[in-house]
Amino acid sequence: MATSRTTQLAPELLARFAGLEPEDLIRALRIMQLSRRLDDREILLKRQNRIYFQISGAGHEAVSTAAGMALRAGSDWFYPYYRDRAMCLALGVSAEQMLLQAVGAGEDAASGGRQMPSHWGSPSLHIVSASSPTGTQFLQAVGCAHASVYLDPQSDDVTLVSSGDGATSEGEFWEALNLACLDRLPVLFLIEDNGYAISVPIERQTAGGSISRLVRGFPGLLVLEVDGTDFLASYQALREAAAWCRSRQGPALVHAHVIRPYSHSLSDDERLYRTPEEREAEAARDPIQRFPEFLLAEGVLDRHRLQLVLDEVEREVQDATERALAAAPPPKGSALRHLYSERVDPTSDQFQSEPIFEGAPLTMVDAINRTLRDEMRRNPRILVFGEDVADCSREENLPRVKGKGGVFKVTQGLQCEFGSRRCFNTPLAEAAIVGRAIGLATRGLKPVAEIQFFDYIWPAMMQIRNELATMRWRSNNGFSCPAVIRVAIGGYLQGGAIYHSQCGEVEFTHIPGLRVVMPSNALDACGLLRTALRADDPVLFLEHKRLYREPYNRSPYPGPDFTIPFGKARLVKVGRSLTIVTYGALVQKALQAASVIESRNPDWTVEILDLRTLAPYDWEAIRLSVEKTARVIVAHEDCLSFGYGAEIAARIADELFARLDAPVRRVAALDTWVAYHPQLEDEILPQVEDLVREAEALLAY
Repeated sequence: MATSRTTQLAPELLARFAGLEPEDLIRALRIMQLSRRLDDREILLKRQNRIYFQISGAGHEAVSTAAGMALRAGSDWFYPYYRDRAMCLALGVSAEQMLLQAVGAGEDAASGGRQMPSHWGSPSLHIVSASSPTGTQFLQAVGCAHASVYLDPQSDDVTLVSSGDGATSEGEFWEALNLACLDRLPVLFLIEDNGYAISVPIERQTAGGSISRLVRGFPGLLVLEVDGTDFLASYQALREAAAWCRSRQGPALVHAHVIRPYSHSLSDDERLYRTPEEREAEAARDPIQRFPEFLLAEGVLDRHRLQLVLDEVEREVQDATERALAAAPPPKGSALRHLYSERVDPTSDQFQSEPIFEGAPLTMVDAINRTLRDEMRRNPRILVFGEDVADCSREENLPRVKGKGGVFKVTQGLQCEFGSRRCFNTPLAEAAIVGRAIGLATRGLKPVAEIQFFDYIWPAMMQIRNELATMRWRSNNGFSCPAVIRVAIGGYLQGGAIYHSQCGEVEFTHIPGLRVVMPSNALDACGLLRTALRADDPVLFLEHKRLYREPYNRSPYPGPDFTIPFGKARLVKVGRSLTIVTYGALVQKALQAASVIESRNPDWTVEILDLRTLAPYDWEAIRLSVEKTARVIVAHEDCLSFGYGAEIAARIADELFARLDAPVRRVAALDTWVAYHPQLEDEILPQVEDLVREAEALLAY
């Protein structure tokens, strides 16, 4: 069970100021005052329309400062949230850097003018780029702590992740607690409870009104509850929690009760839902008033020294404001900078290679497995994980069982060869799988996470779209997440039905910063997966379930260094009368359709392009083929309306209209779900006869 207690300022002021020297206390005072003055200055600037958004950390200064002082900047890792201005000041972020972000300056060190104010980030201080979604940071912090343990088993580094009380309602908070306790990871959860999630009070947010009470059943979790407006009590609690984590006893959670004297943000007016009496009572606990009074009463400083500190803070804020307002905005033409890695270009000729075949033909499953093995031997930073990917989580049983190795056997034997540190099972929680991968990748590891079925990827969508794909761009190249997410996708299974047969790749090709790959055969799967594993960008690697063991798409192993550049289509078949642009399971159906068409009319020949990578895609290959044939069909397995083919068809019509002799046609699934009965599934998904019908109509146009 969790260890739980409440920290109160006690015997002789917690051994006379919790072990802090008077100058440490004065430093804490200065940080707290600077944090509040920066909030006040940003509020003024917003009202003058000189910045564009403001959200404050007012009322959180005491516990936030304590967190920054109790942990180690540049050694420990931090996932702060938007009210942690004081923490970031304590860790070493300057007032000027904060105001540069507020004005959106190009020299904003956290994001280059790309993020709202209070979205902290600093590679040198180990403050991982913050985002706006509530609760996503918890799972990434678990991955970061996992990386600390993996990279240096003797390390005593701690990963601190903070949030308000509202974010604890997110499922990802509970998934993160479960993961951290399962593996006894050194994660310090700091919950800064100001009683409100915008306008929703705690009693309508958290059952029983106390998050610390709810989490006490987690095994190995130290739970401390503290008055977060009391700096010394907060410092003592956080130091104790950090020591618990450093000694590898497990994670810790500090529940700090703070206040929110300002509205949620300048877009909110708390007077609409809070009474004057409530606000007055809260003001009496304001740490900005209480802490200097305490220091005066204890003789740590006198009123003259206090005034010197306050004057110094005002000068710093004024000087920083003047410099920030004079700073230049992000340069024109920089919008696409750092969207993808500039260190490794997976579309370049560097990844163009010739296969050196060996052995008998392999299925796609076996080719992927062999590629993973070779790359894991080559790169010790590759970790493979997901639901059921290990051979057997109970290692003592490995000599007696064959091993699972994934529901499709793609990862079979990896745990046996590389051990449970590098190939392991995860809880059934897709967001947790991807969130952990983000944290691991941020630390320089190469996570290969598996989502068992594409149909169940949606709980991870927030992590993929708003976190994985944005990390490099939003941090202005400060951080990156070159994770590989492997996903089994597609239908034609006979019995897969709604929840084991869907496509939907277009949902992901629409995400900037994410590479999307979908091979149709064993050779391409090998080359493209190796490119993904050696690239420096996040990659969604889609593996069509029906193609895993087809006899027609097998290939001998092409060697341990065979790679294929992203964005390079494969010319499957040469023709002169019609182009079919396709990918995945439709490649073979296009070949079958071409055979039917050409047998009926020998004067017609069909050219087939397999895109292989969907983001980026090979526009040059499409252009050259369409200019030659003057007729084109874009075919894919997903629904027709708003599908992936619509973008390519629109671009062909836009840029190649004068070269066309007929309209651009699309062949795809009906706009409905994949059904269970094989006859109904065949009616829904595109078949060879659909391609033949549309092609012949186009050729006769």
